[in-house]
Amino acid sequence: MPDIYVSPETIPTEIVEEIKHSLERRAATPQQSGALKSYLSDVNFPDSARVLDIGCGTGPQARMLATWPGVGEVVGVDQLEPFLERARELAADISNLSFQPADARKLPFEDASFDVAVLHTLLTHVPGPEKTLAEVHRVLKPGGSIAIYDGDFSTMSVATSDADPLQACIDAFVEGNVHDKWLVRRLPEVLIEAGFAPQAARSHGHLETASPALTKGWTERGALYLYQWCRIDEAMRDALVAECRRRIEIGTFYGFMNYVSLIAAKA
Repeated sequence: MPDIYVSPETIPTEIVEEIKHSLERRAATPQQSGALKSYLSDVNFPDSARVLDIGCGTGPQARMLATWPGVGEVVGVDQLEPFLERARELAADISNLSFQPADARKLPFEDASFDVAVLHTLLTHVPGPEKTLAEVHRVLKPGGSIAIYDGDFSTMSVATSDADPLQACIDAFVEGNVHDKWLVRRLPEVLIEAGFAPQAARSHGHLETASPALTKGWTERGALYLYQWCRIDEAMRDALVAECRRRIEIGTFYGFMNYVSLIAAKA
């Protein structure tokens, strides 16, 4: 099944609302907040840097960028207007931050108009990421930096054994939410071909056991997909969700995915 983000205009309203909450919930976790601070520390921000946050969602990383040392202005762009509406609400009192609609593959900005571009969990959802990277290269100033942070979705797991039935939910979640689950492993090659020089790289493991903020949702969404795709019946869907919640209740749940950050300079 295709990644739901490939055609954002077709995403059901209830799913859009769920994702809006999920983006803020994810950003608030210690793992994700720490990862953002970690990889931003690898970026060379010139004084009064103009920063473009592509695929900004509801704006959590843009809000942090707006207060980051050296940053003068942040512009967040996304294709989904409901995300942008929420982003504007949450950033109403931040004067150096603005949001506007845009497709990452056709950015409405002049050449060499930004010092830094941030792509936070964007590229794995984009068909033909080379088009996005070409646009980023165009709008960055000479020597400007691109900061990419994304999931290595091949590592996403809630399994505790080879035959764990909950892993089928995770596999379905990846199938329905990610365009290219292997992309981060090819990023150095893809960036070099796009005219960038890779610099700092980091690994950011996201592990949840007690009170899982993300991996519970991934599992339950995957069970829903399996049901919607007619691969399981309603009883099995409910059983998978119940098993996920049972493990959380008794303290035996395990959820993990590795994220990767890579900083590169416009060559």
